[in-house]
Amino acid sequence: MIAGRLAAGVLTLAVAAPPAAGNAAAGGAAGMAAGSDCTPQRGTTSIGESWAQRRLNLPEVWRLTKGAGVTVAIVDSGVDTRHPQLKVASSVDLTGTHGYDCVGHGTAVAGIIAGAEIRGVPFTGVAPRAKLISIKQTNESNGDVGKLAQGIVRAVELGADVVNVSIQAADQPDLKAAVDYALAQDVVVVAAAGNVQRSDGSAAPAYPAAYPGVLSVGSAGPEGGRADSSNASTPVSVLAPGTAVTAPWPGLAYREDLEGTSFAAPYVAGVAALVRARYPGLDQVRVRRRIELTADGASGSGTGAGMVNPLLAVSAILPETVAIAPQDPAPLPPGAVRPAPAEDIRGISIAGRVALFSLSAAVLAALAGVVVPLGRRRGWRPGAQRPATRPASPQRSPL
Repeated sequence: MIAGRLAAGVLTLAVAAPPAAGNAAAGGAAGMAAGSDCTPQRGTTSIGESWAQRRLNLPEVWRLTKGAGVTVAIVDSGVDTRHPQLKVASSVDLTGTHGYDCVGHGTAVAGIIAGAEIRGVPFTGVAPRAKLISIKQTNESNGDVGKLAQGIVRAVELGADVVNVSIQAADQPDLKAAVDYALAQDVVVVAAAGNVQRSDGSAAPAYPAAYPGVLSVGSAGPEGGRADSSNASTPVSVLAPGTAVTAPWPGLAYREDLEGTSFAAPYVAGVAALVRARYPGLDQVRVRRRIELTADGASGSGTGAGMVNPLLAVSAILPETVAIAPQDPAPLPPGAVRPAPAEDIRGISIAGRVALFSLSAAVLAALAGVVVPLGRRRGWRPGAQRPATRPASPQRSPL
């Protein structure tokens, strides 16, 4: 079991929200950090329809699928299940503390993926019928890579079809092994591409988003272009809403000012759940490719295939779902067909002679049937010779 190879990483990792800008409205990691008394940032109880809900046109998508039958695991800071829009099928606490979300980050991510429909509330998750699994890997805004890797493996063991990792970390062997294990088990791994570190303006690839096979998500604004905070150094598969994001929040509340690729990733994880529900026969590679092929509006570095398009992702007719070319038939086992015998030259020669002799004998028998009776009638005497006929003399014409 791969879990036995996972080391306890000592490198710190952070939720993939942009660094703090001095106030809670910036949606930064420091702004969301919990205090020692586990008190998340306060939210609001009054919200309006977000631009992301309008842009993704989810009501049209829900005519086809709402993600029923698909399980999405959230490896994050926990989920506040007291929120009326959030229901978790199972939860695991790797921190040894408690299941409560002391940061708010995991609660927001869970709501974006599968927040339930409530009449009169202008917010619903992308795949409201999907089943959620909460894997709490940190009780703060930071954590360690070892627990993140363990959380991914645990999610796979619990039967997740999609795993959302809204965390940016450094490359670690145990993290890479966990991601490879998930992909090998046909799990779609969605990860945040990370954000630019504004303190020095530099950016480095974020993991696990930068690993091959991961559906890496960048952040976009209402106009559809890449947000300034979205990390272009990480290979990006698609973009998703990542500015002025609305989502559920601990304390029966909401936030409307969330920002960062960590809130863009769950939009794509929700779309992956919709695709898996709509096309249960697709493996994780083809689910990822379908999402990439149906995205639109790519423009420049860090935008991948462009903005994720849920409606096209679940409705577009692509070769992979129209027809699959028949496989070549398996080769016959050795000895199934006997080889042609070698040509028997001697036998053919003898058969030819016998056939010729038989034909000659038949001809002779036919002749004998005519000649013998005639000879008997004549007493075997030769026939009389007729006299030669003299030619007529020419007649002269009268003068």
